[in-house]
Amino acid sequence: MSETEGAVHIASPAALADALGAEAVGEWLTIEQDRIDAFADATGDHQWIHVDPERAAAGPFGGPIAHGYLTLSLLPALTQGLFAIGGLAMSVNYGLDRLRFLQPVAAGSRVRAVVELASAEQTARGVRAGYAVTVEIEGSEKPALVARTLTLYVPDS
Repeated sequence: MSETEGAVHIASPAALADALGAEAVGEWLTIEQDRIDAFADATGDHQWIHVDPERAAAGPFGGPIAHGYLTLSLLPALTQGLFAIGGLAMSVNYGLDRLRFLQPVAAGSRVRAVVELASAEQTARGVRAGYAVTVEIEGSEKPALVARTLTLYVPDS
């Protein structure tokens, strides 16, 4: 395992067990109102707290907020390249074991992911890795969300 330029490099799926506890921090990403509006269009969730800046300014959050599921859907972008696993035929999103939305993300805020390799379990198809993911909001002590994500790493033959 090596950690260079913010990424954790692991030689193979079999080596994941030796890297438990490794952590990587992603780059900041700004959540613009345009992205929130596009997510609302894609999902059909046009609740005013997300898409009506004037009404949202007088609402409980003082302005529009991102959908919780928008923040969740950004995990691939926020975590891309943080853990580089060698010797793969493929990796597959295996789902989530736990998810909590802890604080809304205001339009215009910047978020980033902090990721820790929490588990690595050999399966018949490869190694199922569990990651503890925290999405931080710049300037806030409380994160936007915490999740336990799962990825199946299938080794080269």
